[in-house]
Amino acid sequence: MEINAQVARATVVAGLGGLLFGFDTVVIAGANAALTALYHLTSGWLGFTVASALIGTVIGSIFAGIPGQRLGRRDSLRLMAVLYLLSALGCALAWSWPSLIVFRVLSGLAIGGSSVLGPMYISELAPTKWRGRLVGFFQVNIVLGILLAYLSNFLIGRMHIGANEWRWQLGVAALPALLFFIALFGIPRSPRWLVMVGRREEALRVLNLLGDPDPDRRLARIQAEIDEERAAHSTPLFTRHHSRGIFVAITVGAFTQLAGINAILYYSNTIFGLAGASTISGSQQSVVVGATNLIATLIAMTLIDRIGRKKLLLGGTVGLALTLAAVGWIFYTHSHMNLLLPLLMLYIACFAVSQGAVVWVYISEVFPTAVRAKGQALGSSSHWVFNAAISYAFPVMLRWSTPATFWFFAIMMVVDLILVSTMYPETSNISLEDMQHHLQH
Repeated sequence: MEINAQVARATVVAGLGGLLFGFDTVVIAGANAALTALYHLTSGWLGFTVASALIGTVIGSIFAGIPGQRLGRRDSLRLMAVLYLLSALGCALAWSWPSLIVFRVLSGLAIGGSSVLGPMYISELAPTKWRGRLVGFFQVNIVLGILLAYLSNFLIGRMHIGANEWRWQLGVAALPALLFFIALFGIPRSPRWLVMVGRREEALRVLNLLGDPDPDRRLARIQAEIDEERAAHSTPLFTRHHSRGIFVAITVGAFTQLAGINAILYYSNTIFGLAGASTISGSQQSVVVGATNLIATLIAMTLIDRIGRKKLLLGGTVGLALTLAAVGWIFYTHSHMNLLLPLLMLYIACFAVSQGAVVWVYISEVFPTAVRAKGQALGSSSHWVFNAAISYAFPVMLRWSTPATFWFFAIMMVVDLILVSTMYPETSNISLEDMQHHLQH
């Protein structure tokens, strides 16, 4: 089965949730200095302000499966679009620090929900041989959102708006959120969800719409899988039978954050400031880092189904360990600061072709149908719990010892390299229906 226009359009629209995901998570980088001055934030309270969105993200990722099952994946994404819109407007109009935190948490709910629902929706529409690349398109949109956030911060900074600059930086996300909401009315429901709720004829129409070469056979396979899921409805996730999937989902989520990626993205201006960059210069360098992230992610999307998930993880993680160690050495010796930007560009490239490309694909693949929704929620929540913890601690860690902070992340990548090489399966070119059998061998 090849990609037709309907599959492509549905993937692009669902991917807009990833764009908003990326934009909302890192746009705070440009506002950190202004918020610190306005609300007299210590390092700890700045960390909490940044991490507050991640509180909502953890909650959203844990409970996203509930609307996903009851309303369907597409309609639940509409709910996420509304949350994105309200949070952007709320942050722009925040009248106090507590109100800002409330709207940041609301943004996190949307991010967490879309991190589960977006890849789930795409994986359920995608042809098997294209699934890695199409689900990976969600990751492409995340890094595009990151780049757009950095670029937006830089351009708004050049406008010299004054004290309300941070409001414009946080509020501009309302425009893509509105576009996302409108575009979701032009894509079909997930055929798997339609079968799940007994709407077989509609599911068959969707499969025909998606260009499936044998829609009746595909429908029968989906029905068999749903029947199996219902028969095993009371099957708990935490059993020995699902232990490998649980291990992979938790660790791939955790070590994605233990690479330090989101801490570095959230505090990029602060890091460049420690190296002597001005506010505008730091914003420019953040744009360069964001562009590197996007280019490397696009390259990774062409490789993920050809080379495989595991090989990408192994190669990229080696690069992460080396670049993080080198950045730590630069701050330890206070020399060769001109190498900071190239090293962070290389670090971002290594991340994009490894953890960045693989994390959401792996989490969407390593569980059988009966527990897939629970498993994806577990993997995503692991990702966001570690994200929240590290984002909160990062300013304090930098203040304690900047070199040791980067060396800690480097050591975590060595541990990750050992785990991936010994415990992770290869899941490329295996249908979701056959994945359970594969994971048991």
